[in-house]
Amino acid sequence: MNLFQVDAFTDQPFKGNPAGVCLLGMPKPESWMLSVAREMNLSETAFLFPQGKTSYNLRWFTPATEVSLCGHATLASAHVIWEEKLLPSTEMVTFMTKSGDLSARRAGDAIEMSFPARQVQPAAHNEELNRSLRTAPIFTGRYAAPKGDLYLLEVDSEASLRAIAPDYQQLASTPARAVILTSRSSDSRYDFVSRYFAPAVGINEDPVTGSAHCYLAPYWGEKLGKKQLTGYQASERTGIVQCRWAEDRVWLGGRAVTVFKADLLV
Repeated sequence: MNLFQVDAFTDQPFKGNPAGVCLLGMPKPESWMLSVAREMNLSETAFLFPQGKTSYNLRWFTPATEVSLCGHATLASAHVIWEEKLLPSTEMVTFMTKSGDLSARRAGDAIEMSFPARQVQPAAHNEELNRSLRTAPIFTGRYAAPKGDLYLLEVDSEASLRAIAPDYQQLASTPARAVILTSRSSDSRYDFVSRYFAPAVGINEDPVTGSAHCYLAPYWGEKLGKKQLTGYQASERTGIVQCRWAEDRVWLGGRAVTVFKADLLV
């Protein structure tokens, strides 16, 4: 079995969001995949095995649990498939996941992925959540999900967003499974900026979160009256996500760099 570490949503090593990618010949038990994800100790490790000529079964694990959707590890998986010449670069790849079928294709030197668009609903400000983030948002949105709710909070400026220093222990005890913080960008190259926190699933702050842009693209698309947007994730590693919102789908675009390839011996 081959195991890769790929930096996603960047064209530079040691930037973007690192993901593990494990190529399997057959399904493995959940407990084994979780053990590998803990060993990798990255925000997500992807496990995939072929399900046809151009299709793969794909699952994602944090060091703490399985997640139902992950953008950067999907980008990393597609990158590995084409880099390892498992498919010609002209072929689209389909991933069968717990969030439905996701497709990816080459777009020049980048990769585009089709994800479900998800829209948050306006919600009352959650004071417990705001205290843990040490912020006062100008908008609170919530997306209800079976394993826990996702919150999207807009703050008044990029400077405010960058200054936020959460209390992660307190944040993990709130009703939020994950929180997206966002604001308009102060840089004309980008439409919006964001940060992503999910200590409840073992990720304090994620470097670049593709799945968050499934919510961000419709949110900012409606506010700005745009279908094509560029998002900048203002984490320590930073990353850029190109978004194309098409009603019930969001196409996410980005680049990736392989950092290492190894043989998994156990």
